[in-house]
Amino acid sequence: MTEKTEIPAKDAAEMQQEAGEEQRGLTIPEICRGSNEEASFVHPADMADHLENLSLEKQVCALRHMPKEDAAEALAELEETVAVDVLENLDADTAAQIIAEMAPDDAADVLDELDEDHRDVLLGHLEKEDSEELRNLLNFDPNSAAGVMNTELILVEQTLTVDGAIACIRHEMEEKENPYYAYVVDEKDILVGVLSLRDLMLSRPGTILKDAVAGQSVVSVPYDMDRGDVAAILSHYNYLAIPVVDYEGHIMGLVTYDDTMDIMHEEASADMLGMVGADPEESVDTPWLESVQKRLPWLVINMINSALSAWVVYMFEGSIAQMAVLAVLMPMVANQAGNTGQQALAVMIRQLATERFDHKKSWMAVFREGKIGLVTGICMAALAYLGAWLFTGSFLVGLVMASALLFDMILGAIAGGSIPLIFRALGRDPAQASSIFLTTLTDSAGFFIFLGLATLILL
Repeated sequence: MTEKTEIPAKDAAEMQQEAGEEQRGLTIPEICRGSNEEASFVHPADMADHLENLSLEKQVCALRHMPKEDAAEALAELEETVAVDVLENLDADTAAQIIAEMAPDDAADVLDELDEDHRDVLLGHLEKEDSEELRNLLNFDPNSAAGVMNTELILVEQTLTVDGAIACIRHEMEEKENPYYAYVVDEKDILVGVLSLRDLMLSRPGTILKDAVAGQSVVSVPYDMDRGDVAAILSHYNYLAIPVVDYEGHIMGLVTYDDTMDIMHEEASADMLGMVGADPEESVDTPWLESVQKRLPWLVINMINSALSAWVVYMFEGSIAQMAVLAVLMPMVANQAGNTGQQALAVMIRQLATERFDHKKSWMAVFREGKIGLVTGICMAALAYLGAWLFTGSFLVGLVMASALLFDMILGAIAGGSIPLIFRALGRDPAQASSIFLTTLTDSAGFFIFLGLATLILL
């Protein structure tokens, strides 16, 4: 839930000035922009980018005086926190009119972030049918298929002919968002087939829809499927949209390809933040004290893990004192192994985010990372051997450096592939602070192997 930001009320002089400007031929949106230059935006996303660079007061002013359909499209493209601030500072009637023009899934996403009391006020200003539809969407888990589905879809009964279906689509076209497909249903609204608009146009006139979809194997998703899995299925089949159904097969809505792009972007961002222990929901607009609260526990865990690495080094204090060059070389072992592990970690997390792994395939992927770690480790160990030998003049130091680097790189590769799977098996997000635990393992093991071998061979 975002913290409400309020804008100051206009005084009488300012309102009088705006009225005078309006009489001189300036449009209200130009006043809100603070410029007399004509500005046109080809796409709502461009308008949203422009609005985000304005003050909150000017954002509210601009949306208040824009045509409601344009305002709805721009609001849907705004960053979530910006959209919430704007809605909270618009009067309820204007905000409700804008929400009524939005696609139901976009409207539900914005309303879900509002304070519950404010949300109820806005829903109360909508028509009963629109209000009930949005309340129904808000009841679903936002991370499920139903939570991201659009309820504006074209349903045609299986008893219609192709000509009747085309006439029906033509009648409903203006009220629907991106009608990619027509969904064929029976008298109980159970999904029986899907026809693209191209298929309909090329079908023989007079064909009954029931016959046109006979034998079709419809790909759909249950309403409670995780949205990440929905995105993966939609991407796998390269559909423009996929229907969402309940367990009896009644069609409830659809998830479109543009929603999938948003989902994948959010999932990738969440994974990137989670890998380093930051909260997946955090952004530059998150209050700084809240960010401190979210980051501090992982920083404490990282401190404890770092202490483990320091303890390993302390165990070999005597060896380092006798041969100072060890202190120079040992960070290279840990750093190289850490980088190897990060590569494996990134590949595994990306794979888990875009494809569902079965148990056998996932651990075969770990074995694959181990082989990569072995080969790259041998190559890097050879370079390290030559470098350490030339640097110290001792082939034994080179041997210790090469051996420690090889073992730690293999360990890093296997750990990078395994940690996300272990997190998933424990029911946790595979990306959640994986990087912290990987770094601890490669550092501690790298120091122990390098200093242990040095103690055995050199001292």
